[in-house]
Amino acid sequence: MRSLSIRPLSIGTGSIDSITQAALGGALGGVVLGKQLGRAALVGGALLGTVPDLDVLIDYGSAVANFTQHRGFSHSLLVLVPLALVLGAVLHRWRPYISLARWCMFTSLVLVTHPLLDAFTTYGTQLLWPLAGPAALHSIFIIDPFYTLPLLIACAIAAFRPKGQRALAVGLALSSVYLGWSFVGQQLITQRVMPILVNEGLEHAPRLVQPMPFSTLFWRITVMGQHERLEITTGFLSNESPAVERYARKPELALEVGQLQEGQRLVWFTRGFLEFDVREGVLTATDIRLGLPGAHPFTFGLAERTAGRWAPLPSYQLPRPEFDVAALANRIVGLPPEDR
Repeated sequence: MRSLSIRPLSIGTGSIDSITQAALGGALGGVVLGKQLGRAALVGGALLGTVPDLDVLIDYGSAVANFTQHRGFSHSLLVLVPLALVLGAVLHRWRPYISLARWCMFTSLVLVTHPLLDAFTTYGTQLLWPLAGPAALHSIFIIDPFYTLPLLIACAIAAFRPKGQRALAVGLALSSVYLGWSFVGQQLITQRVMPILVNEGLEHAPRLVQPMPFSTLFWRITVMGQHERLEITTGFLSNESPAVERYARKPELALEVGQLQEGQRLVWFTRGFLEFDVREGVLTATDIRLGLPGAHPFTFGLAERTAGRWAPLPSYQLPRPEFDVAALANRIVGLPPEDR
């Protein structure tokens, strides 16, 4: 029987999902303007909360450009704060019985919290574009029902009850506490794996500690050694030693990618968390931060071998790999590789 496989479209593709951003925007909108606008505050906040992600509709000319410029200007606080003030003034002219200060509070909270929430994920959010590069705390997965459900339930209650502000406040408090817990959990997991890193002589090597898909119960740690990369999985529900996998690095290909303009852009954007390969004569780079080992969704073709040298190509994204659902589940819970 053929094993069930899926394309990892939602496994590590970038932004916090639109449902979560809409729920957060709706909850904030209801808290600020629910008494004045009722359900319209929820709807308006939900719609405004998804506006920054409309940058995905922009074609920047190549696959690498589209990948690295997402969450750029549209997520910059230097852009969103002035935009919020302008929108607040426009809305005040539309409904002048609501104060300018309250309108600006509505637009500012909804727009600014979008990139701030995205910054807790792994993809990278250019909060101070064009002055600084991506910020990423890596403490929450892009889809986490434990964060989203309190907001959705609160918005549902507020939509059908005249005095739903209390439910919205509770929902926002619960989701915020969970977000704070994700950072604490990240530090606890880091402490758990440090003995392994010390034993490997990699305690000072670049590392990335992030939750596995859909919760903060299970975690993935990526460590970039000089000659190999370690992938460690562990979780709060397991008392066993963390599972460790090793992947050889290819420094000679890394040097070649570093000579390419779009390769340099990828190194900058991912902070060097890349895997390099040659596939059918094409030099490729894979973002190993996103997805899972063996199922990373973002691999880019960068150059082809011509006359003994690598000639740059207009970058393109390779098809996303398929993987077994059972293998995904086993990896999430930290099952050792030999038992998967």
